[in-house]
Amino acid sequence: METFSSIECFVRSAEVGSFAEAARRLSLTPAAVGKSVAKLEVRLGVRLFQRSTRSLTLTEAGQLFLSEVSASLHTIQNAVANLASAEGRPAGTLKVSMGTVFGRLYIVPLLGEFLRRFPAINPDWHFDNRQVDLIAQGFDAAIGGGFELPQGVVARKLTPAHRVLVASAGYLAAHEAIVEPDDLKLHDGILIRSPQTGRVRSWQLTSRTRQHSPLTLRARMTMSDSEAACATAVQGLGIALVSMPFAVGYLEAGTLERVLPDWYVDDGNISIYYAEHKLLPGKTRAFVDFIIEQFAGQGLGQRFSAI
Repeated sequence: METFSSIECFVRSAEVGSFAEAARRLSLTPAAVGKSVAKLEVRLGVRLFQRSTRSLTLTEAGQLFLSEVSASLHTIQNAVANLASAEGRPAGTLKVSMGTVFGRLYIVPLLGEFLRRFPAINPDWHFDNRQVDLIAQGFDAAIGGGFELPQGVVARKLTPAHRVLVASAGYLAAHEAIVEPDDLKLHDGILIRSPQTGRVRSWQLTSRTRQHSPLTLRARMTMSDSEAACATAVQGLGIALVSMPFAVGYLEAGTLERVLPDWYVDDGNISIYYAEHKLLPGKTRAFVDFIIEQFAGQGLGQRFSAI
């Protein structure tokens, strides 16, 4: 068991590049983690890390050992977690990352039903619009869109990630008619700044007939949040390009209208992400299956489609 603990300390340290950070995630002291790794090196007869006051890097032997034991460690941990579940039911802390507003609008309302089905699971939910490193940061799952898919992580599609142009009836009545995409260059745009890069992206509009046209809105203001852009557009201050999950409530309430309703931006998919394991923890499997079931049952895929 001592060797298993040492291997866990080694793998966590290699993943985050720090004894201190590994110790924080393992609820140990940095000295205890360093000592455990040192014992493992003595047992193996090789140096696994090159240490300095500023960095911790794997040796060639350390890289080889990590590739051999990392997947097996996760499999064993998942097997232990599954066996430790309350009376065979999924149990434990479920650490999930999701977009701030999207999570509040569409995931949090599902929490009551989820806990009624799986009362032994303890949610630890993080609301952030930036991509997280599931494996290195210890997340069981994440929900979002537009993320690169790193090695060892799989994605299950929940809904298309479409963006649409919206404006208030008052704004549209007071300004030049918009018949085709080129007309947008005469109008004030409420543009979205990427929370990841801080930049305003150049978008390509797609029509129902699969034609393409650049988005030529005149930048009047920028926002870093689609919900804020919708609230601004309601005031008649311009045309906003926003994600359908945020626009749909305003469109259904009639406080905003679609501009160029035959055109939209295709931004991929909103998916649920989780680490790929041969033996997925019961709590993670329960959550993934539940979210997919709820999105399908509520027809959210169709509701969020701009087509």
